[in-house]
Amino acid sequence: MNFESIPWMLILPLAIIELVIMIVAIVDLIRVKSTNGPKWMWAIIIILTNIIGSIIYFIFGRRNE
Repeated sequence: MNFESIPWMLILPLAIIELVIMIVAIVDLIRVKSTNGPKWMWAIIIILTNIIGSIIYFIFGRRNE
């Protein structure tokens, strides 16, 4: 498989959306005072599991006060 056969016009927008969601999750993690669990754990989850980790953080990690 070579780079010419990869559909970049489909992959590039998804990669940009994934990067934006990950950055928003990390910024929110830094700004919020308390989370459900340690912040370092959420940072690892967000970074290593890509878009799924960011979604999991927004659903379960944020503490609603």
